[in-house]
Amino acid sequence: MTAPTPAANRAADLLSRPITLNGLTVPNRIAMAPMTRNFSPGGIPGADVASYYSRRAASGVGLIVTEGTYVGHDSAGQSGSVPRFHGEEQLAGWAKVAQDVHAAGGTIVPQLWHIGMVRREGEPPFAEAPSVGPSGVHKEGAEPKGRAMTQSDVDDVIGAFAQAAADAERIGFDGVELHGAHGYLLDQFLWQGTNRRTDAYGGDPVARAQFSAEIVAAVRERVSAEFPVIFRYSQWKQQDYSARLAETPEELEAILAPLSAAGVDVFHASTRRYWQPEFDGSDLNLAGWTKKVTGKPVITVGSVGLNGDFVGAFQGEGSPVKGIEDLLDGLERGEYDLVAIGRALLQDPEWAAKVLAGRFDELAAYDAASLTSLS
Repeated sequence: MTAPTPAANRAADLLSRPITLNGLTVPNRIAMAPMTRNFSPGGIPGADVASYYSRRAASGVGLIVTEGTYVGHDSAGQSGSVPRFHGEEQLAGWAKVAQDVHAAGGTIVPQLWHIGMVRREGEPPFAEAPSVGPSGVHKEGAEPKGRAMTQSDVDDVIGAFAQAAADAERIGFDGVELHGAHGYLLDQFLWQGTNRRTDAYGGDPVARAQFSAEIVAAVRERVSAEFPVIFRYSQWKQQDYSARLAETPEELEAILAPLSAAGVDVFHASTRRYWQPEFDGSDLNLAGWTKKVTGKPVITVGSVGLNGDFVGAFQGEGSPVKGIEDLLDGLERGEYDLVAIGRALLQDPEWAAKVLAGRFDELAAYDAASLTSLS
């Protein structure tokens, strides 16, 4: 057997360290990024979904963030095969997922999701529901095609997130992640391009963060004090890859401070390429800046272990393997605390085990065919 190289030993040392997030101790610094899979007919995650996640926990993933799962609001989603986080059968399926991941030695949080104005009306699971958002638009410059949310709508969605979080704790999950990224509902409030409101939920960055902060606060009220709440956000949107919430660190702090104060324990800073600096004059990526301005633990993500952007995966493109020395540099400097892996874990359920054991020569290039099954 070939002896581990110094680089392999360094990876094992840095990534294998436990970390405590509020009341949860994660056994290492490797997280599974949330990736929509469409393998839950009727919104019910079955035995194949439970096995899919538990295989990765058994192979060394410390924290699993599930694929996005719709909260209990009729306008939350647009697919009958994406899992839901409401309903007796759906929650029973999720309870089995959490049980199996724990048995395999991992920890797990559901990603709670409402897609807002990205939704196509007439699609399951609730075809008659209208598409709703802060201003009835799905991207900057678009004409309204849905309904601007009333205060009653706002209250209903806040309640749906809070109920889902309470259910997550009740059925055995270790925390929750709120999906505030990629141009979905929470992000539509955060982003000036889709938030044209003139009430308390629109205007400057602090006002645009109000809706998400109220969701965080409502979640905190419904779960125990030690239950971790993670908030995922991004600059880029699926509607506009060049979009930005913040042009400066000061603007970023203005957006994140209300969320932090409301009770976010961990931020998950979603980028397409983790190695890119976020603001001029600094090498820090978005996760590094997030930790700098909030002081909270942060997860970094974005093409970890691969050389190609994940967007290409949905166009059938593969990606060669990329080294992670620069990623480890940031981890060692304390710029971020966990590293989320996406496509590399779709390609290989044993990615974490191989990296932790220094078996880098066994890592394979990403094949977009990985999207077609729960391997």
